[in-house]
Amino acid sequence: MELSKIPQIKNTDSGQFFLLSGPCAIEGEEMALRIAEKLVNITDKLRIPYVFKGSFKKANRSRIDSFSGIGDEKALKILQKVSQEFQVPTVTDIHVPEDAALAAEYVDVLQIPAFLVRQTDLVVAAAKTGKTVNLKKGQFMSPESMSHAVKKVTDSGNQQVVLTERGTMFGYQDLVVDYRGIPTMQNYAPVVLDVTHSLQQPNQASGVTGGRPALISTMAKAGIAVGVDGLFMETHYDPANAKSDGANMLQLDLMEDLLTQLVRLREVVQNT
Repeated sequence: MELSKIPQIKNTDSGQFFLLSGPCAIEGEEMALRIAEKLVNITDKLRIPYVFKGSFKKANRSRIDSFSGIGDEKALKILQKVSQEFQVPTVTDIHVPEDAALAAEYVDVLQIPAFLVRQTDLVVAAAKTGKTVNLKKGQFMSPESMSHAVKKVTDSGNQQVVLTERGTMFGYQDLVVDYRGIPTMQNYAPVVLDVTHSLQQPNQASGVTGGRPALISTMAKAGIAVGVDGLFMETHYDPANAKSDGANMLQLDLMEDLLTQLVRLREVVQNT
């Protein structure tokens, strides 16, 4: 993947990691614009290449009454407005092949959720839009097996593919990140570390996924230290009341301090 080929992405000559960040789900226009404005200001200041993230719908839910979205086109139009207002690219998840063409009208990067990354029709549909495709490694898959997912994209005529490490299931209610897998997957495509989802605690008795947000800084620093190409971090100005994944999101007010530390760490790593 060539980072500079993502429309509107800035600071690609800075030597910094790139960042995919935003709320888990689009809850409304005001919240999306508020989060985007803060993140754009921070990443411009630190010269971090940035892509705004927001799911236009949430199909993978623990309970039938869990929040799933505000309406597909309504949410996608909000993502498009974020892109137009702040001149940044956007990324969203897709869940069925029919989502690919729809979402591609509004966003710049299509993301394949970890649970669905072996779904050939979905991966190929995303690839054939010509958009950059972010493949999240299945929690049940080895780093080596992700080479086949990448090949599905490239064999469909699309070289714009990136991989995201988001942890491997450890027992029923925990995830671990095996950092040995990052250089392995970098043989196939640039690699992003999904910091916040790697700290999820799924399969809780309540049906609401838990998390360990106090370890976000630790996880992110470890990723930069081993040389990831990018970071993925979900954030919200009020995680406790977020409608999806609030238990593992970073408080928005903490983002600038953490990214400042990570930028400095990246410079140390590059100079070592």
